[in-house]
Amino acid sequence: MSPGIDPSAEQFERATYSKITWRIMPYLFLCYILAYVDRVNVGFAKLQMQQDLRMSDSVFGVGAGIFFVGYFFFEVPCNIIMQKVGARRWLGPIMIVWGVVSSCTMLVKDATGFYAIRFLLGIVESGFFPGVILYLTFWFTGKHRAKMVAAFMSAIPLSGVIASPISGWILQRMSGAGHLAAWQWLFLMEGVPSLVAGAVALYFLTDNPTQAAWLTAPEKELVLARLREEEALKHKGGAGGHRLMDAFRNPDVWLLCLVYFGFVLGNYGLGFWLPQVIKETLTKDPLAIGWLSVIPWGASAIVMIVVGHHSDKTGERRWHIALAGLLQAVAFSISAIPGISGIAGFIALTFATIGIMCTLSLFWSLPTSLLSGVAAAAGIAWINSVGNLAGFVGPAVVGLIRDATHSMTLALLVLSGASIVSVVTTLYVARKRPVEVSTARK
Repeated sequence: MSPGIDPSAEQFERATYSKITWRIMPYLFLCYILAYVDRVNVGFAKLQMQQDLRMSDSVFGVGAGIFFVGYFFFEVPCNIIMQKVGARRWLGPIMIVWGVVSSCTMLVKDATGFYAIRFLLGIVESGFFPGVILYLTFWFTGKHRAKMVAAFMSAIPLSGVIASPISGWILQRMSGAGHLAAWQWLFLMEGVPSLVAGAVALYFLTDNPTQAAWLTAPEKELVLARLREEEALKHKGGAGGHRLMDAFRNPDVWLLCLVYFGFVLGNYGLGFWLPQVIKETLTKDPLAIGWLSVIPWGASAIVMIVVGHHSDKTGERRWHIALAGLLQAVAFSISAIPGISGIAGFIALTFATIGIMCTLSLFWSLPTSLLSGVAAAAGIAWINSVGNLAGFVGPAVVGLIRDATHSMTLALLVLSGASIVSVVTTLYVARKRPVEVSTARK
């Protein structure tokens, strides 16, 4: 314990933040699991949907990724609106609508319909993830934020852990039930839970600490005081008082867009195609594919929490992100070596997935340290918008390369190269970032 720190005050602060964490994080975590399942379950549906609708790999890749084109155009205005209307009245309706749209994917008959429904899903989901990242800044200072974001983003690998075997079971058992194909049941059954969660959000979420009836007056004052201290430090360091356009004038914001683009390229370039890779190299059984998919996602969920905790404990961000990105790049390169397939290739892709999840969870500690106010809302959304265009480029490029070469080798090398660019850019943009001042109170 640091000298001069009142033990009772320190204990009270820990208890207060623990109370907030257990109140809001489990629900946000659940919501992101549902969001991510509805976004990427098309990778499992592809195993049967592609043949039924006679789609090439290129058509599937573009359709899977066009989600992020709609995402790109609407993310910044959505985040600005959420800051004005509050999380409860914004995130809840978003979830209800995306549950409906995701379920409607079962009605797709051709490539045009597939493109249209995926584009629409991107629009309705565009306000959720950046909205939550912004929402966390209303409650947590930088001292806690990386751990909270890592906990929230562990929903990505855990969505794979939970949904992969369920998706495999649906594909194996539901074919022909109710005169529907199994892939149609997949979209319907995995879209409905988002409707329920969205309705709950309308009653459950609290917009900010001042409105939290479940916090005592001293607890509210503590949280607000810590947030004011952080804002004062940003002002002192020249980061405060930002206006909307400051987010777009800051060169670091654009460099962070590049960093995030490279890491997201690996995430979706692999994520949408992992079930197909397993089918081609290990087993064709849908249920077995589902259970095997649990391994990389489960390992990632564990490691990213450990790495996020260590980054918070040390206050160091730059090398944590860079080394995780390097792991991702090396693992992609190894999996691309001719002759590396089957179990060896699957192990390499598991390490790539671990690197991806660690970089994505730690990344958001950087932009939230740069901007404040309305510029934070716009900056977070802009970085996520530009970076997530890789969600369109990644699957589309993988599909085009597979159609041209009938192999994943070149595609994996492209993903590795993008990761290396992101690592180098991270080391540059974060070179002057000090250990967070808030860690001094630990």
